[in-house]
Amino acid sequence: MVATILTISSLVSIMFFFVGGMVGWLAKEHVIKTTPYHPDTVNLHPEFFDENGNVLPDQVLAVRFENAEDYYDNEDN
Repeated sequence: MVATILTISSLVSIMFFFVGGMVGWLAKEHVIKTTPYHPDTVNLHPEFFDENGNVLPDQVLAVRFENAEDYYDNEDN
């Protein structure tokens, strides 16, 4: 009797795990499609596209600002 209960509860738990994963995935897709300012649906600037409308990821410039405190510490040493 105990083995039957453990088997059924294990199968039900696994089923709930997969059903919850599918519901979460569908909810995420719904939010992405319906939220106007979601990061996945925000319109990019025209300079990010080529003549055919494809995104140019290799030609986008990324800038990183260094912490100014690091420069002051190096001058003292």
